[in-house]
Amino acid sequence: METDVLGLPYERHTIDLGTDDEGAVIATLVRRRGETPSRRAVLYVHGFVDYFFQTHMADFFVERGWDFYALDLRKYGRSLLDHQTPNFCRSLTDYYPELDEAVRIIREVDGHDQLLVAGHSTGGLVTSLWAHSRSGQGLVDGLFLNSPFFDFNVPWLLRRPLMKIVGRAGRNPYRALPLSTLGLYGQSLHSDYRGEWTYDLAWKPLEGFPVRTGWLEAIRRGQARLRAGLTIDAPVLVACSTRTFRGRDWAEEVRVSDAVLDVEHIVRWAPCLGPRVMITRFDGGLHDLTLSGKDVRTEVFRELGRWVDAFVPPKGTPEVSVPPAPEDKAGATTH
Repeated sequence: METDVLGLPYERHTIDLGTDDEGAVIATLVRRRGETPSRRAVLYVHGFVDYFFQTHMADFFVERGWDFYALDLRKYGRSLLDHQTPNFCRSLTDYYPELDEAVRIIREVDGHDQLLVAGHSTGGLVTSLWAHSRSGQGLVDGLFLNSPFFDFNVPWLLRRPLMKIVGRAGRNPYRALPLSTLGLYGQSLHSDYRGEWTYDLAWKPLEGFPVRTGWLEAIRRGQARLRAGLTIDAPVLVACSTRTFRGRDWAEEVRVSDAVLDVEHIVRWAPCLGPRVMITRFDGGLHDLTLSGKDVRTEVFRELGRWVDAFVPPKGTPEVSVPPAPEDKAGATTH
């Protein structure tokens, strides 16, 4: 571990992932430990055109007795190298090696025996598929999904031509597509524009990075796998806004809506994750709920804390005694 760009108490570890068709590949595991030793840990995975900078989220968990980790996936943020296409992958399974290694470090090297995985947007889709593939191994004790990317936010009339283009991704996976940008969402976040957050615009550009056919095909396949049904064997909390913003020009509604995904898609597909899924929605929430206005994000963390206490309690916590269901009365008449 070495000191992270955020400064102490944040540290980072570079994970060597070998090479791909563009050259050397790395991922970066960021760590913040609490003052008191803990065997509970959180692993956060960011979304598309994103990286870990949400230190207030780390504060929340550390103050509750968890050690906090965040993973900048290959070709994102701290892990983006000069020779690489930003945020590109050919399959969402490409990210499994860094997730596996991050969890190995958290559990085997740093000695944690309880792990909550938190994924935002694309990171929510990736961690869902990964958690499903690792079911039965005892790696994940809970999964928190913040506005997960379960479906494309495009009108149904555009889906067919878009998917036709994506279907030819094998011919030129690096082809950039002229899709709408993230500009309005970026404006709502960054303190230089209309937001309250400061982050590196080289790693998280206001207008985003180009969307490429190979990446879109990887997302399409991942979403299709999810919609076919997963069997994640840990409790899952899916959270999203109550509103979707669809305009092209700035409006104050951007500040209180998801301006990236259709929130109804999230709610529709959440039950496909597994048998223990809870859905919670926040009025006024942004796409990244933890970056919403102060009152909304306070409620987000309050609800997250309640869920964690109920479904991911410390190891050894006695189970809540639940009275048995009343027996049917013998001879009772039913109608």
